[in-house]
Amino acid sequence: MTTPPELSIPHTQTSTTTPPYTIYNISIRLPLRSYILQKRYSDFLALHKLLTTQSTNNTSPPFPLPSKSWFSRTISNPTLTEARRKGLETYLRKVNEARDQRWRNTDAWRRFLNLPIAATTTTGGMGEGTTAALQARLVADATATLSDPTVWLDTHRELKGMLRDARAWLTRRDQATTALEQRDAAAQAKRFLVKASTAIAKLDKGLKGGAGDEDWGTERLGEGEKLRRKDLVASARVERDGLEALLVAVAAKSNGAENGAAMATKQDKAVLIGNGSARSGRVLGAPAKETERTRERDNEGVLQLQKQMMEEQDLDVDALRKIVARQKELGIAINEEINEQNALLKMTDEDVDRLEGKIGVAKKRIGKIS
Repeated sequence: MTTPPELSIPHTQTSTTTPPYTIYNISIRLPLRSYILQKRYSDFLALHKLLTTQSTNNTSPPFPLPSKSWFSRTISNPTLTEARRKGLETYLRKVNEARDQRWRNTDAWRRFLNLPIAATTTTGGMGEGTTAALQARLVADATATLSDPTVWLDTHRELKGMLRDARAWLTRRDQATTALEQRDAAAQAKRFLVKASTAIAKLDKGLKGGAGDEDWGTERLGEGEKLRRKDLVASARVERDGLEALLVAVAAKSNGAENGAAMATKQDKAVLIGNGSARSGRVLGAPAKETERTRERDNEGVLQLQKQMMEEQDLDVDALRKIVARQKELGIAINEEINEQNALLKMTDEDVDRLEGKIGVAKKRIGKIS
C-alpha cells in the first residue's frame, strides 16, 4: 500500500483583504516533500460538492462538513473558528483514511490538495500499479496536459519508478527458472513500460502545452528550466526504448530457445540493461566522461550546452579585450605624461643654467666694485 499523505490544519489566520475572512492552513506531508496550502471555508464547500458529484453513485463523503453559521463570523468569534478548524481537519482525515477510495480517486481531491497521482493510488508487491478504475482514467487521460509544474515533477518521479520497476522485472525474468515465471515477469515488465509510455506522453504534452506560459498559471518556467525538463523527458524516452528493445530481444531468443535456438547470454543482457562493469583506464575513441551539466542531457542538449559555453567564452574574451584596450590607453597616457614631465625638467635645467650664468656675472661686477 502507498502511504497516504498526512493531513492536518494546525492553525488559522485572518486575510488582509477587505472584507477579511478566515484562512485555514492545511499541512500536507508526503514521503518526499511537505507543504502548506491555504484555503477558505468556501473552498471546502466546493470540494464537498465535487466529491459528491464525481464519486460513484453520487455518494457523499463519510463525514459531514461543519455547518455554516448565519449569525456569527469566524473572524470575530475565536470559539467558532477553533470548532470549525477541528471540524474541517476531521473531515479531511476521514476522507483520507476511509477504506472506500472513491473520494480520494477523484480529480477534485487531488487538485484541492495538489497531490501527485502516486499519493492517491493503491500499489502492492513491486509497485503493481493503480486500481482498475484509476488506471483506466490514466489511460484515458494519456494526452492530458500537466498544467502544474509541481505535478509535472511528481509525474516524472513516478516515471522513474516505473522504469526502475520494469528493469527489476526484466532482471527477475532473467533469474526465473521456469517458463511460467519468465512469462509472468515479462508481462509485468511490459505493463510498466506501457505505463511509462503514457507518462512520457503526458510529460511531453505538458511541456508543449506550457510553452506559452499560459497553462502554467502563476509559475512561469525559464528557458533553462524548460530545456532541463525536455532533456529529462528525452533521457526517459531513451531508457524506455532500451528496455523495450531488451524485452523484445529476450522474448525472441526465448521463443528461439523453445525451437532449439540458444538463449540470450548474460553478457548480451548486461550490455542492453546497462549493468555491465565499468572499464578502467583510458580508451581511445571512447566518449568523454559525464559531468553534472551533461549527465541528464541528450545529444541536442549537449550541443546546446556547448554553444552556450562558447558564447560565454566569447563574452569573456570580449571583456578581456576591453580590459587590455583600457590598459593600453592608460599606458599611452602615462607615456605622454612622462614626456611632458621630461620636457618640463629640461626647461627647468636650462633656466638653472641661465641663472647660474647671471649669478657669475653679478659676482664679477661686485668684485670690481669692491
